[in-house]
Amino acid sequence: MSGFDPKLHVLVADPSSHMAALVVAMLHSLRIRPAEAMIEPSQIAAELGRRAFALVLMDEQLAGGDDFSLIRALRHAEGHPNRLTPVIMMAAGPDARMIAAARDAGVTEFLRKPFSAAHIRQRLEGLQQAPRAFVEADAYAGPDRRRKAAPGDARRRRSDSEASSS
Repeated sequence: MSGFDPKLHVLVADPSSHMAALVVAMLHSLRIRPAEAMIEPSQIAAELGRRAFALVLMDEQLAGGDDFSLIRALRHAEGHPNRLTPVIMMAAGPDARMIAAARDAGVTEFLRKPFSAAHIRQRLEGLQQAPRAFVEADAYAGPDRRRKAAPGDARRRRSDSEASSS
């Protein structure tokens, strides 16, 4: 995949060492290197704070519980090396509530397990073809959650019109 700086690593975080290794192998099949697998939550948080990654693929079990606190902290920490890094959440049995909570925490994309390298490629192509702006608000920091251009005034939210009138 072009578009990713070859000097930056991809982090794969999954509680199963076998699944993490499988995802790394899928990334290698897409010519995405280097990719690093981690399974310990404390090690993941420390590594995310230590250096920048081009991409993070993280299992929902390691994202900080039901409120996805690890993702939320990453997105809200000014100066964090991975604040703007795309995060693809992986989950075996996501429901609408989990997907919405992950999106609201700042997850960029979602992958339902089991998936293939082709599914990863689709998400990466989507990131490259339709990048979303990083949004900062009182209660949210992360990629713009709006995926489609809606007809009408671009400042259709109350907060948009308040910001433009100041």
